[in-house]
Amino acid sequence: MSFYCVSIPYQTDATGYYAVLADLPWAVWLDSGGMARYDILTAAPYQTMALQSNDVRTDPFEWLRAELGNPASSIANIPFAGGALGYWSYDLSRCLVSLPNSSFDTECLPDMAVGLYDWALVVDHHLCRASLVSHQRYVETIALLPKILLRLQSKQTLLADTFRVQGNVTSNFTVERYAQAFEQVQQYLQAGDCYQINLAQRFSAQAEGDAFAAYLKLRELSPAPYSAFLNLPYAQILCASPERFLRVENCIVETKPIKGTRPRGCDAQQDKQFADELRRHPKDRAENLMIVDLLRSDLGKSCVTGSVRTPKLFEIESFANVHHLVSTVTGQLAAGRDALDVLRDCFPGGSITGAPKQRAMQIIEQLEPHRRGVYCGALGYVGFDGNMDTNIAIRTMVYSNREIHCWAGGGIVADSICANEYQETFDKASIMLKVLNQYGGNLNP
Repeated sequence: MSFYCVSIPYQTDATGYYAVLADLPWAVWLDSGGMARYDILTAAPYQTMALQSNDVRTDPFEWLRAELGNPASSIANIPFAGGALGYWSYDLSRCLVSLPNSSFDTECLPDMAVGLYDWALVVDHHLCRASLVSHQRYVETIALLPKILLRLQSKQTLLADTFRVQGNVTSNFTVERYAQAFEQVQQYLQAGDCYQINLAQRFSAQAEGDAFAAYLKLRELSPAPYSAFLNLPYAQILCASPERFLRVENCIVETKPIKGTRPRGCDAQQDKQFADELRRHPKDRAENLMIVDLLRSDLGKSCVTGSVRTPKLFEIESFANVHHLVSTVTGQLAAGRDALDVLRDCFPGGSITGAPKQRAMQIIEQLEPHRRGVYCGALGYVGFDGNMDTNIAIRTMVYSNREIHCWAGGGIVADSICANEYQETFDKASIMLKVLNQYGGNLNP
């Protein structure tokens, strides 16, 4: 089949596009948040793939590679015209490394949930155009595309706001319990088990209704370049991530780890002061460099020897509620390797585990009361053309079984101060907690 591409009237905000697709199964929106070039929307996959990490009969990466089939040609200015899109949870790493089973899995979601899609609406904010595109790999797509086109050309209306949070928002760490976990981390660090460990707390509340309006509030309060809304049968995922995990484009691999955070200031002078302090602070720079070294090692498994570079180190990126210290690591994909090899070799992202990775993850499993699930996994796509773009699923809310959860964590090193680390989790979670509060949830640590 020839490549299908039909122009749609361009809109700066893709909310209306999503609204006309929202009732279709597995409707998803990879959202630029007004900060990146592309929005990608799709729905009604021809196949879905859900897997628990304890299903040892199936290698998730090999399964996905087999279902994607032979690579298609890439199309200029079209990042995704079909392929796999969804999430790979943090706990999918149990397929890759040996971890204890000491934390509770209260969500019971698949550890991988992706749809295989044969079409997408790509909104290009640089060229100011929107295109319905497809590789038309499946005959069913030929009949589906005119129906999708009709929807996209129809009058767009906002979806009803039915979401409500009921009662208190609670954390799975009290101040005292966090301090105990922090002290245990320090003991591991001093014993030489690890150089850095990421410790996160989870906030939870009862809720009802459709969470799409809450996602719109989240993106309004905290626009981010790697945002997403996934409406899956298992859960609705509301993500405002500032962090790219892995991109593969024309065999060039890029990752942009975040390590180092400060809150935004009350005025321009204080804001600049906080950013400058973050840029210069030796502890934050050392933490960031630790993760850069870890990711350079991870990329080296799939990249040409000697091609891994760090073109940007210790840059400040500023968001609605925080400043982040961000570095960029790149490499050239080696012959015989593909995007799924890179995803496997680097999974999960080192910026949300610590170093060395496997030992840090074992300690996280021991100290955090609940499994992370989608949090700190990856959301994104692997296209038929072999290109990939995924985020680190931070600043993420997961709504399932009438409960909504969100998380925030930070890397702890030997000279970390407990009170500062605890406060940093609230700085990172502040926008999500504000959304829950606006929908009726009261914070009760």
